[in-house]
Amino acid sequence: MAFAFLLAIPAAAQSANPIPNIPAAAGNVSTPTVSNPAPSGADLPNAQAIIAFLNQAIDWHRHIVVEEQLATDPTDTLYLNDDRQNSQQILQLSFDFARAAAQLLAGKGQANTEQMQDEPEKYQSLYRAAADADNEVRETQAELESDRQKLAAARGSSRKKLQSTVDELQSELNLAQSRNQMLHDMLQFVSGAAGAGGNLLAQIDQLQRSVPELQSDITKTQPAASAPATDQAALRRSQPSGILDLTEELFALHHKVTTLDQSMQLTDALAQSAQRLRTPFLSNLTTIAQRGEQLAKQADSSDPAQLEQLKGQLNALTASFKQISAALLPLSKQAVLFNVYKSNLSRWRNNVKSEYSADLKRLIFRAVLFGIVVAVVVALSEAWRRATFRYVHDLRRRYQFLLLRRFVLWFAIAITIAFALATEVGSLATFAGLITAGIAVALQNVILAVVGYFFLIGKYGVRVGDRVQISGVTGDVIDIGLIRLHLMEVGGSWGDRQLTGRIVVFSNAVVFQPNASFYRQIPGTNFVWHQVSLTLAPGSNYHLAKQRLSEAVESVYGSYRDKIERQHEQMQRTLSVVVAAPQPQSQLRMTQNGIEVVVRYPIELESATAIDDQMMRELLDAIARTPELKLAGSGIPNIEPASEEHKAA
Repeated sequence: MAFAFLLAIPAAAQSANPIPNIPAAAGNVSTPTVSNPAPSGADLPNAQAIIAFLNQAIDWHRHIVVEEQLATDPTDTLYLNDDRQNSQQILQLSFDFARAAAQLLAGKGQANTEQMQDEPEKYQSLYRAAADADNEVRETQAELESDRQKLAAARGSSRKKLQSTVDELQSELNLAQSRNQMLHDMLQFVSGAAGAGGNLLAQIDQLQRSVPELQSDITKTQPAASAPATDQAALRRSQPSGILDLTEELFALHHKVTTLDQSMQLTDALAQSAQRLRTPFLSNLTTIAQRGEQLAKQADSSDPAQLEQLKGQLNALTASFKQISAALLPLSKQAVLFNVYKSNLSRWRNNVKSEYSADLKRLIFRAVLFGIVVAVVVALSEAWRRATFRYVHDLRRRYQFLLLRRFVLWFAIAITIAFALATEVGSLATFAGLITAGIAVALQNVILAVVGYFFLIGKYGVRVGDRVQISGVTGDVIDIGLIRLHLMEVGGSWGDRQLTGRIVVFSNAVVFQPNASFYRQIPGTNFVWHQVSLTLAPGSNYHLAKQRLSEAVESVYGSYRDKIERQHEQMQRTLSVVVAAPQPQSQLRMTQNGIEVVVRYPIELESATAIDDQMMRELLDAIARTPELKLAGSGIPNIEPASEEHKAA
């Protein structure tokens, strides 16, 4: 029943207190009739307009939370405190206006009556039943008191009859009171449910309770500067200097400007709503003022009877003026506060715009400076490259200088970018420390390869063109990168090495692997030792065999002796040690099959096949020309590397 009654009750009753027209006075004096100046219910804002205005004011006030997020420095906090205080005052004035307007609409004692008239018929019956029960209780009580007075003076049989009547009336009174109590309880429940959702003043109170700032006496007495937002910007605003920080700051300042523009739009919308509500009140006050002037003029030519009537009308005008002005005054105060609020927002916005312009200039300056520094670094790198090609003629040294130039170039650019993006050196150091730790864990193999690169290009390191053997793969070095080493593979037998057409790639970290065999030529040399083994028949002349074979080897070695000696000199300069010059050597020893002759001689890698072939022919010719020398059985001379250590060739 209560829910149905709540839906049936209108939002608020609308009524007014009309001021009666002044009747014409009797006699010769004629009083002009003036139209009723009092406001009518249709002239003033209705309950829906008042509640809509309060909801708009509350939403506007809650927008201050968005402004609180903008307070990032002391200047913003000052503007925020002013806005918070003005916003609270404007919202309080909105509720003051709403209450005054609600009282003006309700009139004197007409609110409940009008509310009852708008209720469904079944609840009007409840009100009438309650009124009838009240009348019945009063009549029964009056009759009971009358009979009790008669009973006090009665005697005999009449007293006994009156006593029975009194007892019967007391029972009727008890029943009527019980019925009346039940009806009033029901009426109180229905009225409470209706007041919670339909009464204008009740709705205003409910809306005000939804705003905690208006419920605390502390917020009304203490200044808004004590709000927690002050602590958010206790320190002076630090000026960003890094490009990233400046860019982020520019986006934040742009967001501030956008939010402040939105606040100004909301404030203008609320101010326009307040102006629309003020217009009918101003019109009614103007009408009342004109009516008062007319009554004052009539008082100059009126008799005592007319003056008494004019007095009543003036009193009614005064009461109406007080009611309307009570609702108009908060709106007028709001108009002043709206101007103050918008002026404060405008100053705040101008301050943010000036900060935006200053940060934009710093960002442009930092970007231009960064571009200049990068251009200088690139120009110096180009000068380094040209100087290397002009003054460094050794290919190996030139390659090292160019590689070092590349490393220095990218390192300088990385440092420039880091200092350009970072705001403080301390933050840069912290960032670099964290990044270094992560890189050390994630790229440990790459770091090991970079370190291995410096081992490879050291004083006795590898250079492009060297023939090396790594993990059983033989090839010529074609590139030494910061991470990888590229070889052009060489295959075939030891005496006939040919390019296989494949490129082999090794990580520079191979120099730190204990199981990886890494061989290369001595710096400045390009020769290896080969040996010829053959077995002479038993009974061959030992001395003659050694002489003939040595002469054959010397005849072949003499064709390239100068090259081997120059490499020997280069080797001594590079290693800074004294090493015996390479010379052909021969050894003979007796075996069960005959005399085994071993001849060792140095040979250049580029012409190894041709020299070995020539060496074999000369040895066979020397044996064939000497009858005292014969090969054992069908033995053929064997040419092979002098030792396993020289298989790098």
